[in-house]
Amino acid sequence: MVPASTKTSTEAKAKAKAKVKKSTARGESLLAERFALFAECLLTGVWIAVASLPLVTYPAAFAAGSRHLRRRIAHEGGGWREFVADFRSAVRGGWAAGLLGWATAAAVWVDVQAVRAGLPGGPLVGAVGVFALIGLTVAGLRAAAVWQPAASWRTLLADAGRRTVLDPAGSFLLVGGLAVVAGSAWFVAPLALPVLGAVAAAAVAVEERYRRR
Repeated sequence: MVPASTKTSTEAKAKAKAKVKKSTARGESLLAERFALFAECLLTGVWIAVASLPLVTYPAAFAAGSRHLRRRIAHEGGGWREFVADFRSAVRGGWAAGLLGWATAAAVWVDVQAVRAGLPGGPLVGAVGVFALIGLTVAGLRAAAVWQPAASWRTLLADAGRRTVLDPAGSFLLVGGLAVVAGSAWFVAPLALPVLGAVAAAAVAVEERYRRR
């Protein structure tokens, strides 16, 4: 007859081994899931770059990419076809937002030329223009991160503008992401394409963080 103490000890060891195996499997699964999400971000970045080729469609491209990543994080189905469908829906009003962005960029370029020409007040005007462009870009990313079909871009941008000011930490995080894209394009231009997906993922994470505050 096996003593009760020995039996209890054996059962405890078996449970401990099972727990270790379960934790290991969970850790491996978590690592694989995170790697798959990272790969999905890079692929989404390429999709965003392709959809942005008409120049004024970049807000819609980021909106479709962000929604795709939200589905991926929620373990919902979706791929290239769903991305295209979202892009078509987002571009109906998103092209105007894209046009506004290019107009702002053109105005900033004029300000920079004024600074170079040495016009009075040029440095101040140039600095204001650059900060305005950065703020508008961050607001655009935050708006795209929460876009839903049939949503009004005017409302999205207005709300995103307020969040950009009220959540400076999240906004600075997106500025850092944009700096990474610029650095990638400076050193190896093709690297900037997949990194766009990481910026979209960062915008989604920033908005989720703000929502849970």
